[in-house]
Amino acid sequence: MEYRLLGGSGLKVPVLSFGTATFGGGTEFFKAWGASDVQEATRLVDICLEAGVNLFDTADVYSRGLAEEILGKAIAGRRNEVLLSTKGTFRMGPGDNQVGSSRYHLIRACEASLRRLGTDHIDIYQLHGFDAMTPVEETLRALEDLVRSGKVLYIGCSNFSGWHLMKSLAVSEKYGLPRYVAHQAYYSLVGREYEWELMPLAIDQKVGTFVWSPLAGGQLSGKVRRGQPLPPGTRISAGVGAPEVPAESLYTVVDALEAIARETGKTVPQIALNWLLQRPTVSSIIIGARNEAQLRQNLEATGWNLTPEQVAKLDAASARTPVYPYWHQRNTIRERNPPPTTP
Repeated sequence: MEYRLLGGSGLKVPVLSFGTATFGGGTEFFKAWGASDVQEATRLVDICLEAGVNLFDTADVYSRGLAEEILGKAIAGRRNEVLLSTKGTFRMGPGDNQVGSSRYHLIRACEASLRRLGTDHIDIYQLHGFDAMTPVEETLRALEDLVRSGKVLYIGCSNFSGWHLMKSLAVSEKYGLPRYVAHQAYYSLVGREYEWELMPLAIDQKVGTFVWSPLAGGQLSGKVRRGQPLPPGTRISAGVGAPEVPAESLYTVVDALEAIARETGKTVPQIALNWLLQRPTVSSIIIGARNEAQLRQNLEATGWNLTPEQVAKLDAASARTPVYPYWHQRNTIRERNPPPTTP
């Protein structure tokens, strides 16, 4: 398993990490993702560790804490072998203060996650979203307290826009506060908006990216094909996961993936994951699995690379005209860096 530095930090993470949204199935929403119990979760953790995947990503909101509890039991007795990443911010109870990134909520959310995970520290603690109601300074000072106490080692964020992340980094620099070393973001062959602003920002500011839903909520799992009905009993048919992609755009990408699958002998999801591994700023791709077979297939997305020609085919099939101002900025870039002329 390849390991990469996480952003500008000294922490190395595996290029594949395991997401635990499939643990528990404690709510109707998460039942569509999966419902692994402790026994099955422990087996999946075993397989990950055997393959060198030692980073496990979860969140307090996954099945309302049940996923964290199951993960904690699955890693019992081997905490020093794993890296734990969890998230707070989303609502975890009734009342105006049981949601958000205020000091009040974050401190309590983190301590609750520690209890459910059965650990004394979280390796990477991330905000699950941006809270516009709380001053950035308050949020970062609360996270600083968690870091100084030893309850959190590194901080990150998720689902931020470019200005959310840049403002937070500027406040950290101004006041000498802990800095986000990671941003967990949606990115896939059919969801390349991440490239418009968040990727350039991550390059400039040395922020590592954890990719969530790399298979677009199952749309790139190989189960969706042109002219065929959606498979029943899946997240795709249930409409749970990443945003729906216009049919023709999706099928154009799937056609390209299937053509490369025939060339390489790899599966469609393995190719989609490998394409992401070759993108700038990507530190780790969060893979999920309902069962052992899915997990083993996804793990085989590493140890090889698509050729430049194959990457170019996927780039072309998935290319989309960006929204303003990004299409306009591309014109400026072209003027500053014109293509070389042929003599």
